[in-house]
Amino acid sequence: YNRVWIPDNEEVWQSAEITKNYKAGDRFLHVQLEDGTELNYPVDLGALPPLRNPDILVGENDLTALSYLHEPAVLHN
Repeated sequence: YNRVWIPDNEEVWQSAEITKNYKAGDRFLHVQLEDGTELNYPVDLGALPPLRNPDILVGENDLTALSYLHEPAVLHN
């Protein structure tokens, strides 16, 4: 149960849950978007999508308290 941010043309980033274990060398990351859509997200070697912070950190006033600090985390927060 890990969640990641997937780039999106309309919403900039979409939250997705990883539904199948990823192994080094896999060409796709199997995810499910929040609307229930299942997606095989293509990944390049060493270019996995950014991880999403736990829900408990959503709305945190101090961005340095976030577990993962990157563009989608800042925009979502």
